[in-house]
Amino acid sequence: MADSVVQTIHRDPALFYWILFPITIVMILTGVLRHYFTVLLQTAPKKLPLAALREQRSLLRGVNLRCNASAISPSSFASRKAYLVSAYKDGTFLKDPENRGKAAPNPMTDPAAMEGMMGMMKGNMAMMVPQTLIMGWINAFFAGFVVLKLPFPLTLRFKSMLQSGVATRDLDVRWVSSLSWYFLNLFGLQSVFIFILGNENAANQMASQMSQMNPGAAGTGMFQPGQDPDKMFLNEAENLEVMEHEYILKGVEQRLLASI
Repeated sequence: MADSVVQTIHRDPALFYWILFPITIVMILTGVLRHYFTVLLQTAPKKLPLAALREQRSLLRGVNLRCNASAISPSSFASRKAYLVSAYKDGTFLKDPENRGKAAPNPMTDPAAMEGMMGMMKGNMAMMVPQTLIMGWINAFFAGFVVLKLPFPLTLRFKSMLQSGVATRDLDVRWVSSLSWYFLNLFGLQSVFIFILGNENAANQMASQMSQMNPGAAGTGMFQPGQDPDKMFLNEAENLEVMEHEYILKGVEQRLLASI
């Protein structure tokens, strides 16, 4: 059986030094600058009033009860459940009980919401402006170059991802274009940024996009602009009411004796 033909391209070794390394170094420096620029743009968090803090922590208390119910005895769970469900339905934890049943306020009139939207716009600018400039720089000077070949085989599904800007049908999928090398660095330098800046960094493009898509995951608060705390309390009360409690230590003595 004849051996498969290995595709060989004679490349100038200078491509490593004039294209691959500059793109990688510029991407790393851009991530570091983005991190420090984002740190400079961040404003000190304002101290929440006691009523607002109690409102947020009370909802979190119900969530924690549902998540850790298996470690609580049935009597303790029943007492906590009865107390929280009654308090949620009565609006005991609301910071503004007089606004219960009214429409949610317009986020545009809330200074805290406006400040959050301004912070999101700053974060988007810190992400989009440098990447637009870098992509324009690569398209202007390095478009159409093939910079390296991967040492492992890949399927044809990776061809569009690894050979952006190189419109050739017969080129082996393992060859990587300069534009694709930029995208690989854009989403693959997280380990480098963690090594340089630590775990809590704002340099990674993917992490920044995820935090923009889900701002509540960053710990900014349980209630986002436009959300009604009373409805969230009622939903949590319903979740607690329909929950079936299973005690993880039920019959533990018999199970322990049976295992001996």
